[in-house]
Amino acid sequence: MVEDELVTEAGGDPRAGYESRASLELVELMNDADAEVAAAVRAAAPAIARAVDEIAGRLSAGGRLLYVGAGSSGRIAALDASECVATFSTSRDAVVALVAGGEASDALAQAAAEDDREAGTADLLALAPTAADAVVGISASGATPYVAGALESAAEIGALTACVVSTPASLLASIAEHEILVVVGPEFLAGSTRLKAGTAQKLVLNTLSTVSMIRLGKTYGNLMVDVAAANEKLEGRVRRIVATATGASAADVDDALAESGGDTRVAIVSLLGQVDAETARQRLDAAGRSIAAALEDDV
Repeated sequence: MVEDELVTEAGGDPRAGYESRASLELVELMNDADAEVAAAVRAAAPAIARAVDEIAGRLSAGGRLLYVGAGSSGRIAALDASECVATFSTSRDAVVALVAGGEASDALAQAAAEDDREAGTADLLALAPTAADAVVGISASGATPYVAGALESAAEIGALTACVVSTPASLLASIAEHEILVVVGPEFLAGSTRLKAGTAQKLVLNTLSTVSMIRLGKTYGNLMVDVAAANEKLEGRVRRIVATATGASAADVDDALAESGGDTRVAIVSLLGQVDAETARQRLDAAGRSIAAALEDDV
């Protein structure tokens, strides 16, 4: 497929007259375009759910979630990977993003690096992937050489492979086991896939990581019970989470967190199950760290 045939490159119109339109009109036009994205992601929900179940299975067995992307796709992937550490207390090597050219390089260097298929292969292999891992390639065009190289190597190793693309019948879809196709149509600025396609990627990766973590028991209801309390704001959030989950007084929440060594899940099970911290920890370990499962006999 040549670039001119890509849906992500379509829609160019020199007569659109953006430069003569009022700022408010342009803002509203962009917002109208953005409003189309959620429906496109919703249409891909079954494919996203299938990928989630496979990814969660790999993570629960000790595997990793490895994102691969270039340009804005890579930076969006890096954002999602980094947030998993703070939001769900994952280890830094449990959810990893490979960005063409490296996260620390400037945007132009990253853009040039996306054409390097061999680098995608080399960067993935440097992580020593195994069949226990899940590798997700992100590319609006579905044809980024860097991502294709990484996905092909992952497939050869036997890792789970998936792709998030905005172009039908893409190269990446021919490589990956799971295609998450989100067709958002032409961009507000023709070819600027950091816009609708990038928003779609952010929504899909939000969903992949969040629902996978729910499957792993890192939530209780809609509460983030595995937050890493790295600052005062997050310490306050942890106390509010325990209080909301248990209805306990502030003093009892503080005592439970102190006895649990700051482990939110242990504190919640201890308070709701009316057991000491060590018993709560044992229950959680036996239940795969799921609060709901650890409390089944108390419900």
